Amino acid sequence: MEEVRATSAWVASHSSHVTVDSSGIEKVAERMKDSIPKVEWDFEGIHYFDNGPLTVQYLFVLDALNFCFWPDNEMSYDHLAAGLKEALQNDKSAFDADRLQKYTGPDLRKMLRWPRPLPLEDERVRLMHEVGFELERSFDGKASKLVESCEKSAAKLVALITSHFPGKLMQYLKPSHQVFLYKRAQIFAADLWGAFKGQGYGEFNDIESVTMFADYIVPAVLEQLGVLKFSPSLSNIIDSNREISSGSEEEVELRACSVHAVEEIREQIHRKTGKQVEFYCFMLRYYFSYARVLSVELDLWLWAFGVKCSSLQHHRTLSIYY
Repeated sequence: MEEVRATSAWVASHSSHVTVDSSGIEKVAERMKDSIPKVEWDFEGIHYFDNGPLTVQYLFVLDALNFCFWPDNEMSYDHLAAGLKEALQNDKSAFDADRLQKYTGPDLRKMLRWPRPLPLEDERVRLMHEVGFELERSFDGKASKLVESCEKSAAKLVALITSHFPGKLMQYLKPSHQVFLYKRAQIFAADLWGAFKGQGYGEFNDIESVTMFADYIVPAVLEQLGVLKFSPSLSNIIDSNREISSGSEEEVELRACSVHAVEEIREQIHRKTGKQVEFYCFMLRYYFSYARVLSVELDLWLWAFGVKCSSLQHHRTLSIYY
């Protein structure tokens, strides 16, 4: 994940369309330093959880399908999470590796109780097949085996996922430079940590290594908070709901600059609060101290803030990676 940090910082220092504003970072860090907002992982109550391996399987399938809802104005992450939860409650074998390899588009629609084709439906089905195939081939069909093999290291888990599941690997090629953004691989580690409250399958000794997850919502929130500044041409594209091509300079800069900005906010809070910051975490239900503020938690707060803001304008890119 240091590749993500390093290459995102490089993009931020060479960007043409997005600027990371140091005064905006300072203001946000100052606002948050004494009372870091906390958001419970399942604050909407839409996820499946049984405190065991089936939850791990559910989260892995969920995160494989968690991308690009915007082409359907009525579709959202909530529909996906709740629909998969209901499917698993009705049939505990719904996400067995062999069954994942057989689902079709109509099957997925039926599972989610969705009345029309899903955005990028063929890609979602392909990724279900990929997950089922590789889990069966390398991890006895169980995502829990994948997690156990990482030995409580989030960094090792992300590395395993990106090496075994290419559908969760996101790399951009800019002139003379490669940019790494592992959003869907990292978010699985974060979801485990949040769901299991840092225990059991969610215990990672290096959770602080996970960066924020560059998506549609967080860049828009960072712009609204004055942390990111968009060029007039990019603002016009976003405001007019025009599509931005996957892999374009604008898209890479939006996502990489968001990663870099959140890292800078985290470092600024750390500098302001000293070596440790104490707060009450509603996910873990007790007070504790971190040597550093977690990017995972800053991301969750920013995302939760964004999804509650109905007027938020985000960029539009057709992509399987977020």
